[in-house]
Amino acid sequence: MGRTSRGPRRRTRKKLQKRARERGLSPITRRFVEYAEGDLADIVIDSSIQRGQPHPRFHGLTGRILARRGRAYLVRVKTGNKFKQVIVRPEHLRKSR
Repeated sequence: MGRTSRGPRRRTRKKLQKRARERGLSPITRRFVEYAEGDLADIVIDSSIQRGQPHPRFHGLTGRILARRGRAYLVRVKTGNKFKQVIVRPEHLRKSR
């Protein structure tokens, strides 16, 4: 008998499964989108790319770009009444409207 996984993604809400997922690889142009400091960006997790993926609790939140960290960005997000800094790759970010 195998034990149930106790990883961090086990008890997440069904937030990522609310809409039908896109099949196949995402467009490569998402990797090359540049964000400037102070830009607003939405965190939208792309499940076809695992690298640079933030924790699912940040999916759907909007944050401000603070800095660049290698290929990723440091994003300041408000959760509840606190601000948190999340490191996210551009594949999981969209420019906020």
